[in-house]
Amino acid sequence: MFEITLEPSRRRLNCAEDQTLSEVFGRLGVATGATCGGRGTCGHCAVLVTRGDVLPPLEWEMNTLGRDKVQSGWRLACQTFIRSDVAVFIPQEDHSTGPRLLTEGISSFHGSKTAVPVRKIGIGRMGTGLAVDLGTTKIAAYLVDLKTGETLAQAGRINPQTAYGEDLMARIHHAFKSTDGGGQLRNSVVRAINGLSRQLCDRTGQTTRHIQEAVVVGNTAMHHFLIGLPVRSLGCSPYIPAEINAMEVPAPSLNLNFSPEGNVYFPPNIGGFVGGDHVAMLMGSGMTEKKGVVLGLDIGTNTEISLIVHERHWVCSAASGPAFEGAHIRFGMRSATGAMEKIVIRNKKIEYKTVDGGSPKGLCGSGILDLVAQMLKAGIIDRKGKINVDCPDCRVGINAEPEFVVIPADRNNGLEITFSRGDISEIQLAKAAIRTGTSILLWHAGIHENDIDEVVIAGAFGSYLDIQSGMDIGMLPRIGPEKYIQVGNAAGSGARIMLLSPEKRKKAEGMARGATHVNLASEKDFSSIFARGLMFH
Repeated sequence: MFEITLEPSRRRLNCAEDQTLSEVFGRLGVATGATCGGRGTCGHCAVLVTRGDVLPPLEWEMNTLGRDKVQSGWRLACQTFIRSDVAVFIPQEDHSTGPRLLTEGISSFHGSKTAVPVRKIGIGRMGTGLAVDLGTTKIAAYLVDLKTGETLAQAGRINPQTAYGEDLMARIHHAFKSTDGGGQLRNSVVRAINGLSRQLCDRTGQTTRHIQEAVVVGNTAMHHFLIGLPVRSLGCSPYIPAEINAMEVPAPSLNLNFSPEGNVYFPPNIGGFVGGDHVAMLMGSGMTEKKGVVLGLDIGTNTEISLIVHERHWVCSAASGPAFEGAHIRFGMRSATGAMEKIVIRNKKIEYKTVDGGSPKGLCGSGILDLVAQMLKAGIIDRKGKINVDCPDCRVGINAEPEFVVIPADRNNGLEITFSRGDISEIQLAKAAIRTGTSILLWHAGIHENDIDEVVIAGAFGSYLDIQSGMDIGMLPRIGPEKYIQVGNAAGSGARIMLLSPEKRKKAEGMARGATHVNLASEKDFSSIFARGLMFH
């Protein structure tokens, strides 16, 4: 057994010889930013070994990081085994450059209307409650006064399960292929929720034992991982959850450090990967109260889509993947300091805005979307995503792959940021998944996109994306921008509503029962619709 000292926090961890650094980090909830599930391809778990002995790198690690960087001590945590006590510098341990996490609804993005506020209903109990939006990539938690309905404090963090895979299928595979894989996934998120609840209680002068009631919302996989339900049936078509009904579970049985008498309420799952988080989004956004034809998209690694047509309700999930979180994109990153989040190509020159105004370090989801839309508009790519290498700043790069130079090294302190044909393909897959889900629901309803009265966009990425860019690449319906409303983390708002009101829980359960779940993979025209969705408009 060896000891790992983390820099700059000086935290110490124990590591066995047969464990990679990332396996140890994942077990103890240390985030590295990895987005490839330990395959050594994203480069986001790079750490600097400052002291001690580790096994030499393999060739693909050299290819991912670059030979010079490896020779200077940088390694991929997911590929590195240690042979002595070591000290390791983790860039993500510097919280000043951590990811931007959305916990609130958004009131003024791109001229959007005001998001529905959380109503201070109160359930008449003394004590404190906790609402948790357990996302695939991020976790948001809210400490609430159960009597007054006031939100006392809120916080967010990256879901530590990302160490086992950025997407749901990678984690499901880990759950039943690895020894105690399900236990690892469950324990990591239990530690995260306990940590967030402790952080919030510390801020308000309480202890976690004051938490009498909790509501946790997540997609079906997140729901099953936390409760300890089997996930094998979610790993293959037709993707059937082990449980869809609402559940109330004693907090101690989940190893959550709340009141010994505390309970945790889980809203119902609708089907497939459409879980309680989408139910919460529908409640928090007010979609169920709207009249006419309303389309709702909760965009993330797994995108849930609802179409409500005069009280009839169809719903599906689209495997949009983690590309809009910066995964599988060579210079992709989460929304953190230095991420390019707004991009315009004007007079053949790139204009951009970065998160917190820092020097460009990479591209986050909203910036990636803008970049593709602008490249299409400027003729740098065609409708099929092919790069015109004769355009300025285009070239044939590594492995003979065409790429566009977004920021040259001499204008960015030596860091060149490029966007390749492979990166474009990842965005095509993501946007086609969302577009296909929307198109199939419209077909089931027997209507056209021009019949839509309002589009509700939820989720962290959905809150920062530029609606026009989304329409320009064909991801979003091409209707009037004034029909769009961006509501931020509506799932978190919905979780708080259900925390405070038993009546709202009953309403949510009835709404879930009345929804028609559409399994996209079972649709006979799915492949042809998806193929058309790959094209840019």
